[in-house]
Amino acid sequence: MAADEGDEKNMAAWLVGVRTLRIQPYILPPLGPHEVKVRIKALGICGSDVHHFKHMRCANFVVKKPMVIGHECAGIIEEVGSQVKSLAVGDRVALEPGISCGECHLCKQGRYNLCPKMKFFGSPPTNGSLANQVVHPADLCFKLPDNVSLEEGAMCEPLSVGVHACRRAGIGPGTRILILGAGPIGLVTMLAARAFGAPTILIADVDDRRLSFAKSLGADQTIQVTPSIQDVEKEVEQIREKSGGIVDVSFDCVGFNKTMATALQATSSGGKVCLIGLGQTEMTVPITAASAREVDIVGIFRYRNTWPLCIEFLRSGKIDVKPLITHRFNFTQEELEQAFETSAGGGNAIKVMFHL
Repeated sequence: MAADEGDEKNMAAWLVGVRTLRIQPYILPPLGPHEVKVRIKALGICGSDVHHFKHMRCANFVVKKPMVIGHECAGIIEEVGSQVKSLAVGDRVALEPGISCGECHLCKQGRYNLCPKMKFFGSPPTNGSLANQVVHPADLCFKLPDNVSLEEGAMCEPLSVGVHACRRAGIGPGTRILILGAGPIGLVTMLAARAFGAPTILIADVDDRRLSFAKSLGADQTIQVTPSIQDVEKEVEQIREKSGGIVDVSFDCVGFNKTMATALQATSSGGKVCLIGLGQTEMTVPITAASAREVDIVGIFRYRNTWPLCIEFLRSGKIDVKPLITHRFNFTQEELEQAFETSAGGGNAIKVMFHL
């Protein structure tokens, strides 16, 4: 494989087997009139990337052939298509990774994140963006203000999950919140909820290190829980004590029987539970009692129309994502493997970031 004549070879991180990544050439498609070529400069590893790395699948998305991995990214425009007016060579941009069809009834309703024909970076069979260069639609590339770094631009993708969840759950200045799970998504949901005006946030996790990290990021209260479903009743009591008896919205950023049962029981009557985490494909949860208390359950899938708001939150300083970036690696074969093993290992790794 070779790149275009006269160009340097475009290299990418290909997932070729379980826990097996290779930096190999990646031939890009020709630049369309409404597309741009972006030199990727910062890319974060997501939980879904780790699932693909460890299992060659994530939920129903199965890797059946070698695939370029990665989707949380930002970079610099190197070339623009003939019809692109909004961007110029040299612009620093954050990339929204999903290309919807624009024609189905969901796209036409504005719910393009649910498009059945979505082509999403690094979600099989679509190649991702852990590469020197990618080609992407110009309208999915968002210019970064001078005071927002490329790393922060790459963080717009996970932050978008939190922003979309807050919109779906109707978070505002009076909303008292419980978050189950203090991993990367729980933390960005907390930051987003605070930016939306939530006055009190209680966060629960099994790991005390993650809870202390959440506290340092601004959680009002933390509670260490166990993985045992037998402890739900006792923990719900503790949640009620710490929250002053009112939880308007619970975000389940884990997605297990235990966390969903906790969310349903801890949420006050008339409140909402927003399921973000997808830990189990099927759950058995006490839904009847929650339904009788008019507790609404909403789900989210990725995000839609979130990048401008995420960038504004970062520009204004309403949200600071920099503390979430705990590890940084360069784009070499050795560091590629180290980075994915670090992210897969959990521990004190929150966001692992590549510099290209």
